[in-house]
Amino acid sequence: MPFSTIRFVFLTTLLIVGNFLHAQEGSKTLEIPETSVTEHQTTINGEKIKYTATAGHINLKNEVGDNLGHFFHIAYVAQNRGKNRPVTFVFNGGPGSSSVWLHMGALGPKRVVMTEDGLAPPPPYQVVDNEYSWLDKTDLVFIDPIETGYSRPATGVDKRKFTGYDEDIQSVGDFIRQYLSTHNRWSSPKFLAGESYGTTRAAGLSGYLQDRHGIYLNGIVLISAVLNFQTLRFEEGNDLPHILFLPSFAATAYAHGKINTSKHPSKSDFIEEVKQFAQTEYTQMLMLGDKMTEAQKENLGRVLAQYTGLSTDFLAGHHYRLSTSIFTKELLRDEGFTIGRFDALIKGRDYKSAGDYPDFDPSYNLSIFGAYTAAINAHLTETLNFHWNEKTYEILTGNVRPWNYGRAQNRFINNSPTLRSAIHKNNHLRVLICSGYYDLATPFFATDYTVDHMYLAPELRDNIQTEYYEAGHMMYSIPEQLIKFTQDVRAFYDK
Repeated sequence: MPFSTIRFVFLTTLLIVGNFLHAQEGSKTLEIPETSVTEHQTTINGEKIKYTATAGHINLKNEVGDNLGHFFHIAYVAQNRGKNRPVTFVFNGGPGSSSVWLHMGALGPKRVVMTEDGLAPPPPYQVVDNEYSWLDKTDLVFIDPIETGYSRPATGVDKRKFTGYDEDIQSVGDFIRQYLSTHNRWSSPKFLAGESYGTTRAAGLSGYLQDRHGIYLNGIVLISAVLNFQTLRFEEGNDLPHILFLPSFAATAYAHGKINTSKHPSKSDFIEEVKQFAQTEYTQMLMLGDKMTEAQKENLGRVLAQYTGLSTDFLAGHHYRLSTSIFTKELLRDEGFTIGRFDALIKGRDYKSAGDYPDFDPSYNLSIFGAYTAAINAHLTETLNFHWNEKTYEILTGNVRPWNYGRAQNRFINNSPTLRSAIHKNNHLRVLICSGYYDLATPFFATDYTVDHMYLAPELRDNIQTEYYEAGHMMYSIPEQLIKFTQDVRAFYDK
């Protein structure tokens, strides 16, 4: 054998061995802890419930048996309730968020304690039995999409198989199908509950589960919904968000004492007045652009100042168009505060009051991030006996970036037609939408607009109902609103 051939075989062998060892090393770094199954008891709505908690992974495989990734999930199943008991699959959004917020804030059997204003108390944080859990109505499966929580791609699998609109819906949908088969739940009524981008996922899943796997849903709960991204993106040339955010800006200004209450004594009437103005005169004026006369500009500035608490000069300087970042920085600038994006009732302080944008979102950093991070990690180890010390439970990660918008690349995602189609194909599918008045991430009027433009058949329009809350993006973080939220959900399941 020529030396060159021997050398080639030798180097090839080294490469194969090296790759094998590297794969083995990679496998060791992804060695997954065993599933933890524990038994518990709680009292919800006056009813004692015994339940089994399962924390672990399901390997997602393709049709030829290749392992694509492992989905971490936590399931709570009430004991001795029968196979016809509903099962609800729960997830948050981001994209890049774990299911921690709905899990430890409202739906799960344990929740983190917040103040009456929805702020985090001083650490260490307290986790208590959650009397407002949905477990009295449905079993719960909290899903962490790949790259969030403890979910990861399999060794050697590119994360891009999961980090995109279509990829995400397919992988989460396939997980749901696999869970139903593994745990014999095909005969159960099936529900989805999603928050924020999780509502985008839920709407997409309503079509994918139905059309790909024949899984017809009974109900979907959309919490702080976004289905049409054109309603949210403050891009030049897109006036729609300026119109649809105005009622939320006005409600926020009212709550912070920036509105003349002698002229507007009723907040609810005030919000209705702003909604009417937004979809009529304000829309017409923005359509005119530079064709607005000076008299029209003066009148528009005067009305907007009354509705937002901002000066006419400031409004004119922004062409009578406000964005969330501008508004959250400007509203309380004279007092030295910024306000939150997730919850506009929460205030924070920047390094300096000058500038156009806040340094951070006080409703994230002062309210939820630290408390929920501690709560889920304590719950996993102390209550569910699940330990993976080598891995970080990813709360809200950028590891999913860049996110592939697939067919919506270079345009706005709007998957409300998917939800409409699912309802038209399954007339029994019901949807509950929960919206907060002080949510400046997914404002309530934008959600209303999206529903009003779904063009459901007249006899199916009542399949969608909407409830509103004196709160922000996570209405359940305020104890008083958590009670209303839970009552609304229980009534929805009872239907």
